[in-house]
Amino acid sequence: MQNRIEGKWLAAFRRVFKLNGIRQGTRVLVVSETQSRPVLVQLSELALYDLGAETCTLCMPTPEQTAPVPVKSTGTSLAIQNNPSAIAAMKASEVIVDCTVEGMIHAPEWSLIEEAGARLLVVTNEHPEILERTEPAADLGPKVQRGVAMLQNASEMRVTSKAGTDLTIDIRDAPCGGTPGFGTTPGAVAHWPGGLCLAFPGPGTVNGKIVMDVGDMNLTFKSYLSSQIVFTVEDDFITAIEGSGLDAELFRQYMAEWEDPQAYGFSHVGWGMNPKAKWVSGALYDKGDMQAVEFRAFAGNFLWSTGANQYAGRFTEGHFDLPMRHCTIALDGQVVVKEGVLQGELA
Repeated sequence: MQNRIEGKWLAAFRRVFKLNGIRQGTRVLVVSETQSRPVLVQLSELALYDLGAETCTLCMPTPEQTAPVPVKSTGTSLAIQNNPSAIAAMKASEVIVDCTVEGMIHAPEWSLIEEAGARLLVVTNEHPEILERTEPAADLGPKVQRGVAMLQNASEMRVTSKAGTDLTIDIRDAPCGGTPGFGTTPGAVAHWPGGLCLAFPGPGTVNGKIVMDVGDMNLTFKSYLSSQIVFTVEDDFITAIEGSGLDAELFRQYMAEWEDPQAYGFSHVGWGMNPKAKWVSGALYDKGDMQAVEFRAFAGNFLWSTGANQYAGRFTEGHFDLPMRHCTIALDGQVVVKEGVLQGELA
């Protein structure tokens, strides 16, 4: 997997930037850090030049490690370090092309920047081949919008599976969102690969049992499960992690290392919408080649996440993204995903 500029990747970056409303004269800031994948920064700069955008670049030092264990795939870049000059530059931009390692979606500074009307496109830390294959398409936009609207209009999400999952989430008043991989309105947030519909449950709203089965994915570890893990969830928090295999033991140990009760809380719930994202792809790449965002977005998965949830008043660096196959998701009794297959208008 070579990291050199390829014409086909440059063409893909131009198309995606156009889809995000970047054109002649658009004020764009490319944000990266010293440990960013250089080829992504280079492709961004060249594509923006070709489009005639008013471009400047900002590279921050990757901060020192302070967590007790490795932190991966969180969507919470700490590279900005509340630097006032960096924040001012982002506020003054129309579009921020985010090439930081973790991405700024959950960064503590993002709410300040969002208020200024800047929109964010996260180019996730994948090898460009993965981005090429999962390039956003305009026709996914209406389907994602429909899915988000269904979440916003629902009171309850229930998730079940033949493996034994039975989870109930009260999503009344829960902030909901999603991205097809592009956005053109002030404050919009998009990431490439895209294709998600998500809700951020409020305090005390998630209860039941989750059974992660063989083949489900732990994106923090960038691995498929080879054995079951059974979670008991009470009022938003995991209260038991059962299973005799290595997967359960690794999960328990990683959680315990944080010594932080907030790490056991729920962050978000939802499902994937992207037909270009493929569950099987994880078997074909080295871990260093992928950020694993593709597997959050593959069509029909049930995605749940532990860790920070600003809407429930919780922040922690401890984080898991956990997409599951073969689940059924119902909103107020209406099935939107049946045994891992999108239904109706979402299909």
